[in-house]
Amino acid sequence: MLQAADPSVQGQSAGQAMMVGQRPVTFPQVGNEPWRTSLFAALLDARERFGKGRMVVNDFAGTSLTYDRLVLGAILLGEKLTGLGKPSSPIGVLLPNASGVAAVFFGCQAAGRVPAMLNFSAGPRAIIGCCDAAEVDTIICSRAFVEKADLHDLVAELEKTRTFVWTEDLRASIGALEKLRGLARVKLGMISSVPGLQSDPDSVAALLFTSGTEGQPKGVALTHANFLSNCWQFAQVIDHEPGDTIFAALPLFHAYGLTVGLLAGVFLGVGVYLYPSPLHYKEIPGHVRRSKARIVVSTNTFVNGWMKNTEDGDFESVDLMVLGAERVSEQTRKQFRERFEVELLEGYGATEAGPVIAANHMEDNVDGTVGYLMPGMETRLDPIEGLETGGRLVVRGPNVMAGYVRVDAPGVIQPPVGGWHDTGDIVDFDEAGRVRIKGRAKRFAKLGGEMVSLTAVENYVGQVWPDDHHAVISLPDPRKGEMLVLVTEKQDPDLQDVRNWAQQEGVSELMLPKRAVSVEELPVLGTGKLNYGALDEIALDALGAAGGTQS
Repeated sequence: MLQAADPSVQGQSAGQAMMVGQRPVTFPQVGNEPWRTSLFAALLDARERFGKGRMVVNDFAGTSLTYDRLVLGAILLGEKLTGLGKPSSPIGVLLPNASGVAAVFFGCQAAGRVPAMLNFSAGPRAIIGCCDAAEVDTIICSRAFVEKADLHDLVAELEKTRTFVWTEDLRASIGALEKLRGLARVKLGMISSVPGLQSDPDSVAALLFTSGTEGQPKGVALTHANFLSNCWQFAQVIDHEPGDTIFAALPLFHAYGLTVGLLAGVFLGVGVYLYPSPLHYKEIPGHVRRSKARIVVSTNTFVNGWMKNTEDGDFESVDLMVLGAERVSEQTRKQFRERFEVELLEGYGATEAGPVIAANHMEDNVDGTVGYLMPGMETRLDPIEGLETGGRLVVRGPNVMAGYVRVDAPGVIQPPVGGWHDTGDIVDFDEAGRVRIKGRAKRFAKLGGEMVSLTAVENYVGQVWPDDHHAVISLPDPRKGEMLVLVTEKQDPDLQDVRNWAQQEGVSELMLPKRAVSVEELPVLGTGKLNYGALDEIALDALGAAGGTQS
């Protein structure tokens, strides 16, 4: 059962910070704040405002959901989800981007159950850790998805300790009479008894997961108010109209994919087109064309891959590209401007903030910055020794999480002290108040939108070669943004040994170094700690001279 470790530090109110280019937006208003309601209530409100028959979710397979169909599906599925597993425990969701996952997510909301969005690419060890932290005993999945994505080994491992419930079986269990009764309730508005309508805005609405400092995953508990306030904040800075379409290939187990790629579209009357993987570089440009999307949310790495496979007309409907999760390169900006006459808007966020913290505006888009803070957010910059300008960014606001759940205290929400979240990023502000990212203070790398603990990677390598000393650093990569490099005292290291171990242990390949550099002795500081600055120089010199050991 999810419970707060110390309720006294929750519910802090955030000061209102206005931003350049802020615009009014239509959104459910309850009291003085537009996000004081539940996600299911917000869905019903959007249905009334934008039209019950408006198409709101579409996908690559051609499955479309109007607001009425989404609400009906959520209510019918919600009735089936109510009794799954322990009533107080979150329900694991292991599904791809498709209309079905939208119905399952809102089915959980209708039932008053918390969906725990699991990363199916993370490997069994990480997923089990997520389930342990959140006390997930039941996972919703699809047999068709397992077959298509070849997840048989993963599921077999998870089934040893968790119960799987299949979407195909859930759908088949809904009889004709239930469908007719549900349809009548939706059409006649007889849905006041749906549990999700009474959900407290400050209760947990969903769990997402991020890496811990030692490789143990952490659950990020986001409330109804967190999600809705972040959708409201996003709406203040992004030009949108009901009837627009968002193309969303970012997985819904990422906060960026879930909040911006699905929820914002549903609540703002902007349809969403879901695609299952951003890595399908050849297929996606055609689907962007088919979706007639005006807005695309993505990352620098993925946009580069898509751009190399575009044909004339593939992006002709797009006039707004919102990129986050990693730095946008100048090369990407330049190529997109020249080829498609579209500006790339760079934003910045963290899972713990729902995720959007800052974003550029169409009318005020400045390269090299991530734009202005979201309205309603407070910040402070904690000083960094040796840094003359800027500091470590700490944020507070209505979108900042309820807290973490960890493996060492399963099911217990550990809230941020005073409502403040330390992003671990070093930033400063320009003269107009735009945020500039200078670097990350924590020893993490951001790869494909995932935060990867360098300490955890070092521990994995140590499992393979326990008799040698190792260090893992992150260096710039012109294609991926960042690359993990192993600097090791082992002579002639063969990274295939590490990959073989990882495959046996269920560790994701994302968590492995791509290059290796061998040294006689790792450099250390006078304190005895590793000198990571010197390690960067050693690796850059070695890779520049000889290319390092290939992955």
